[in-house]
Amino acid sequence: MRFNYTAISLALVATLTACGGSGSDDTSTPTTPTTPTTGFSFVATEMITNLTDDVIVAGYADLAAKGDALLLATQTLLTSTVQADLVAAQNAWKSARQPWEQGESHIFGPVDSLSIDPHLDSWPLNTTDLQTQLANSNGFDADTIKGWNDDVQGFHTMEYLLFGDGVNSNTKLIADLNTKEREYLIALAEVFRDYTTQLDDAWQVSHNPQDTNAKPYAELLKTPGDATNTIYSSQLAVIEELINGMIGIVDEVGNGKIADPFGESLTTADTSKVESQYSWNSLTDFSNNIIGVRNVYQGEFTGGADKQGLIDFVTAADATLATRVASEIDDAILKIQAISGSTSIPFRQAILDADGRARTQVAVDALTKLQTTLQSDVLPLLSDWNS
Repeated sequence: MRFNYTAISLALVATLTACGGSGSDDTSTPTTPTTPTTGFSFVATEMITNLTDDVIVAGYADLAAKGDALLLATQTLLTSTVQADLVAAQNAWKSARQPWEQGESHIFGPVDSLSIDPHLDSWPLNTTDLQTQLANSNGFDADTIKGWNDDVQGFHTMEYLLFGDGVNSNTKLIADLNTKEREYLIALAEVFRDYTTQLDDAWQVSHNPQDTNAKPYAELLKTPGDATNTIYSSQLAVIEELINGMIGIVDEVGNGKIADPFGESLTTADTSKVESQYSWNSLTDFSNNIIGVRNVYQGEFTGGADKQGLIDFVTAADATLATRVASEIDDAILKIQAISGSTSIPFRQAILDADGRARTQVAVDALTKLQTTLQSDVLPLLSDWNS
């Protein structure tokens, strides 16, 4: 799902970069440069470099590594009768889900241009076609699956095979995983591994698989305005991309992933629209989406470093606002996690429960508040930045 926002107008951007020049008359009186009396100053190079290398690239490298681990875990299932092997594969799926969902806060560049997002994360799953493939296929291989529709591959096809239908439980016995399901699962994991490797390479090796001379996308993000950079004309364009990425996922979680199945009332709630419903991983997904926003804002993928993030840009303009944004992000994460209540019910059950729906509405309100702040208070700072 994509949410597009109107870019800062070219005329507005031009006002940020305007500067005075000396005249050609040698008799003119030299003037002393003065500090702008409006707007704020911030040197963005370090922040952009850190967000590129230590948040975005680090996240995709982690996803690729977890794609490798998921493939190995599914290959173990081919002849296994041990329940622990199925649990290990389920956990490997959940582990890979984490960097992917956090990465949706910056879902631009190769993940979009190479169509990797729909290949990996199309929803809803087409269970009818999935069952047809299981019934009619004599075998499964990665290259064949890559030619199939996106709604019978990726995360959620693997999820369905690993966890079952999710209606009454998110557990599955390994005895219930038949041979064709195991073969399909392994081939799906190989496709997944290939796409996550391609995404990692696009950021670190070449952003265009058809052109080996194309720069890594990371370099494009870190060198805006370079003569050969056809994507980003300025640091302002990079920061705008990052802020809009945050806005986009906050909007999607609150007004899509949660709101669509939540419905307008208990009678209109629709569990079939719940993403990651088979594994009961929905609330973890949603919170990871907003943790991804926090990663970009704080500049910390692992949470262990003290490096520059967008909070430093906002602080340069308005320290009070910077603190408020950080608080609203944390609050939204906590409110999403609280939907499960004291009994830890999954999201698909919470939207069918009066108290669960009340907690869900609280989370939606927190997300709406955060989205409004990012749109109305943070994004306009670009017009005040003396870049």
